[in-house]
Amino acid sequence: MLSFMKLFGKTTDLCFCKQYFVLVMCKPSSVNPPFMSAVSVSSQACLSSQVIEQLGQFEQNTLRQQGTHVQVQYPVIVWWSPLTGELGRLGECGHNRCFFTVNKSYHSHPQTKAFLFYGTDFSIESLPLPRHEQHQWALFHEESPKNNYKLFHEPLITLFNHTATFSRRSHLPLTTQHLEALNALSSQTHLLPLSYKNQLRRTLAPVAYVQSDCDPPSDRDVYIQELMKHIQVDSYGQCLHNKDLPPHLRDSTAMDDHDFYQILAQYKFILAFENAVCDDYITEKLWRPLKLGIVPVYYGAPNVRMWLPDNRSAVVVNPNEPPKKLAQYLKRLDENDGEYLKYLEWKQKREISNVNLVTELKERPWGVQDLGQDSFIDAFECMVCNRVWENIHRREKKLPSKVWRAEESHLTCPPPELFEFAVSPSSSLRQIWRASYEQSRREARVLGLMLRRNTNFTVTQFWREVFTD
Repeated sequence: MLSFMKLFGKTTDLCFCKQYFVLVMCKPSSVNPPFMSAVSVSSQACLSSQVIEQLGQFEQNTLRQQGTHVQVQYPVIVWWSPLTGELGRLGECGHNRCFFTVNKSYHSHPQTKAFLFYGTDFSIESLPLPRHEQHQWALFHEESPKNNYKLFHEPLITLFNHTATFSRRSHLPLTTQHLEALNALSSQTHLLPLSYKNQLRRTLAPVAYVQSDCDPPSDRDVYIQELMKHIQVDSYGQCLHNKDLPPHLRDSTAMDDHDFYQILAQYKFILAFENAVCDDYITEKLWRPLKLGIVPVYYGAPNVRMWLPDNRSAVVVNPNEPPKKLAQYLKRLDENDGEYLKYLEWKQKREISNVNLVTELKERPWGVQDLGQDSFIDAFECMVCNRVWENIHRREKKLPSKVWRAEESHLTCPPPELFEFAVSPSSSLRQIWRASYEQSRREARVLGLMLRRNTNFTVTQFWREVFTD
């Protein structure tokens, strides 16, 4: 579940959320009715899964007590996934207004125009069927493909009208979702002198690895296990663990802690291996070392060079070459200051030469950890709201409605591939990903057919068709 930490880069205490909630309940706005929830006031409020669960329970109880809908004269947009936890909010999107809610009973409301889905939570068990002609479907999915492989196949993704995904080809690209701004990359706050890093090499490995999500679809741990036979790697996470972090940094919420940054900044290289290998799927694993002044050794998005601040700012892994060859190259850089510093020249000069990256960060209609900008959830909601209004105005002018359709390129990822290295028995989990992908292909094909019939179906009916497909 997308969390408050993801929007703002820090956690929020639940008690704070409750206080904020009571405050809003006591002082409703002139637009929102007084029974609405705390997150009615701002979609940048508390979004941790625990908070959403508690707010969702509160709102279900409230709905049972209310028994009626709010009177709405604006287009209604329903979050079919309870991502925001909002019972109701009249959102402003430029000159347009839409009513956003997680209340599924608005499915049959005459003003309902769109349904929003969060990809990780997209489930066959409850879908807004039958789908009427005026109902638009919109998909928000910024997370790993492994969370819901069904969505990555043409029969299912093309059923959506609007998309916000990590793909640069989606209607609202979220490729840079983990990067605050250009100055975060060019900042030298954590950059340590190379002479100091060379001194630290007496006690530290040249390469660091920090990962606790082991054996993902990218098969990264198998590659790194082989790499560790040829070069020293300090591994702080649960995967291939050989070095301990201080106790206060062992929780995943400490990944943006200043003390954690100080530890990482001492290294020359960090292994930045994604959990999936898909174009444009780029996470904090790449951006964090670039911000800290470490050279990332990157494996993940095949088109990563489209997004690097400089063509020589990361060592990009070639999966077709043996890890031993990569280890030899890293050792040469470790022993040759001049060659190593070429990877930090852009950082030392504060020069970001990648026009594509500069343009994307300047033109994206949302921000990261910036209260002065909309979040990407706000931008997604407003994209759908504005498109709904565009067709309302077209109909008023007796013009045909504009049709938006997702394409397969809006969310695509090839089947997981395994590295051909000897592995320990503990890595059996890696075997499931290809089978899971192939199973999801069958599920997507059947679900696509069933949704195009536009009638309700049961889970039993779905699985019966999957296994007879």
